[in-house]
Amino acid sequence: MTGGAAGELAARLAELTGDLIRARGENPGGTEEASVGVIAGFARAHGLHVHIAEVASGRPNIVVTAPAAASTAPDEPAEGLLFLGHSDVVPAGDGWSGDPFEPRLAAGWLTGRGAADMKGGLAAVLCALADAHAAGCLAAAVSLAVTVDEEDLGTGIRQLVADGLGPHAGQHFAACIVAEPTDLDIVTACRGDAYLEVQLSGVSAHSGRPADGRSAIIAAARLITVLVENQEHLDAHAHPLLGAGSWSPGIITGGQGTSMVADACRISLDRRLLPGESAERIAGWLMAAAAEAGITGDGIGLDVEVTMEMPGFITDHDSPAVTTLEAAAEAVTGQVPECTVWTAACDGGYIARDFGVPTIVYGPGSISEQAHHVDEAIEVAELVRACRVYRQLIGTTCR
Repeated sequence: MTGGAAGELAARLAELTGDLIRARGENPGGTEEASVGVIAGFARAHGLHVHIAEVASGRPNIVVTAPAAASTAPDEPAEGLLFLGHSDVVPAGDGWSGDPFEPRLAAGWLTGRGAADMKGGLAAVLCALADAHAAGCLAAAVSLAVTVDEEDLGTGIRQLVADGLGPHAGQHFAACIVAEPTDLDIVTACRGDAYLEVQLSGVSAHSGRPADGRSAIIAAARLITVLVENQEHLDAHAHPLLGAGSWSPGIITGGQGTSMVADACRISLDRRLLPGESAERIAGWLMAAAAEAGITGDGIGLDVEVTMEMPGFITDHDSPAVTTLEAAAEAVTGQVPECTVWTAACDGGYIARDFGVPTIVYGPGSISEQAHHVDEAIEVAELVRACRVYRQLIGTTCR
């Protein structure tokens, strides 16, 4: 790529990323629609197909597709390529050096909420799709699916899966590339995640005679002790790549007054999942473990609801999905990227579990140093590298 072409691509990527940052999309908040509008506008302007499906009011999933060229499409449908991302961002919070939703470009870095997670990755994929479509040489369709609500309850990916990947029901994909920030390393395995809402009920009484009641708060404390003991078991049976599943009580609320025995207590639990673990089975285990420990019964009730689940996944390092991406990155950068694993979670686990598509995470930006941070930023040069690697991968996979 010539210096002029590289500079033109850099400007295009910075402009599109900046437009996506301005569109906001803080979650919780349910305001992804503006970001989807930016994506749809860019896609249509470049002749790409657009499919929008409402998940909730003002919260649409979007699938953008560069279709197979009629002149190159084989008699039998070829395997396509699926990119995956999300349109929401975490709340900006305080402490920014400027407006978090007014992008600032300085010294080659673009600053704004979502720059790394993951408006920059979306821009890189969209520009690669537009360029591949303009070249008119695709033997199979290439799509970018962008979901809502990834940063909270995952309603967008669950709807996309329920819809059979929207316009691509029944289509086979050679790989799914999640464009989350990985510093352009290749993530071949991820832990999953689940949110469990635990409701304990008890019997109210005067605190001067606590034995007349049944304290839901004391029951909650005993249940957390069960989780601490279970964590020791999980740590002793850690996965060789991904480590152990983990429990983390994030919120606990209960009681009505200091002079009353608490008749209710609620715990919000985060349970990191290993590939193959089911949140519903874990919820069932929690109910059984509470009963076995003598926590429930005699006036204490327990209900567990799974409000969010992201499956974990593992893709073999020697699979064509990984080796093809390694070759594409080497062709562009001259180096083979490092293969690593995440203890974080992403929407890609659904694609791997429910459709059997080899899934990897590969995108510009840093998950540890930039994503969710104050003054979140991304290097424009890294956006250019990501876009060029995506374009090379598309050309290799779908030619």
